[in-house]
Amino acid sequence: MGAMAVEVASEQQAFLDWLGAWEAGLEDRSLQALIAEAGGPEGVACFSVDVLRGFCEVGCGPLASARVGHIVRPVAELFQRAYELGVRRFILTQDAHPSDSPEFQAWPPHCLADTAEAETMPGLRNLPFSDQFFIIPKRSINSALGTDLEQRLRDDRFPQCAIAVGDCTDLCVYQLAMHLRLYANAHGLAAVRVVVPANCVQTYDLPVAEAERLGALPHDGDLMHRLFLYHLRLNGVEIVRALT
Repeated sequence: MGAMAVEVASEQQAFLDWLGAWEAGLEDRSLQALIAEAGGPEGVACFSVDVLRGFCEVGCGPLASARVGHIVRPVAELFQRAYELGVRRFILTQDAHPSDSPEFQAWPPHCLADTAEAETMPGLRNLPFSDQFFIIPKRSINSALGTDLEQRLRDDRFPQCAIAVGDCTDLCVYQLAMHLRLYANAHGLAAVRVVVPANCVQTYDLPVAEAERLGALPHDGDLMHRLFLYHLRLNGVEIVRALT
């Protein structure tokens, strides 16, 4: 039994080593080239999930962290660059919970509708074209359940290239990017690409000792970020280091 455990552990370590090398080897892609490959800026849409004060601004809610907050600048820079290249579709799905949300059985109350926590981060809100953002309130980690996201996609024609950013990599980003990919698959949209730039997504970190002190489940941010980027790639989502 001991030998078998050692063998399994060795196999797991080999995979983790490979996973780390895979992430380290991610390459940049040209945003301009991506737009051209989509047939022009009208074929591209930028999707952002939960770039909110309640997740990105330390001190603004129980789930906010500096680690997640570090994505705000690269997301804003990506949006600015996309706009300069002619992209006009910016769809932001954002938590706006009622006070009795069932989600609060799993997570501390956060991002209540019409509170500071549910506000878009200033880094995005202050972009000169933010009045063109289409904001979709949501009540779960899935951007499509109980929202009009799919109706929006049907009304505006599904983009040839969907760029997904935000937080958290293994929660709302994963659900959003997978939904976009699976929607395209289910509707036979073979040419559609879903792209996630790794520098524009992140997740939280909760070490084992701290989790035990809080009576919570631990969460290794580096591993979960890496693992869920990989799982997105496994399902046909394109993962790049950054869109430049």
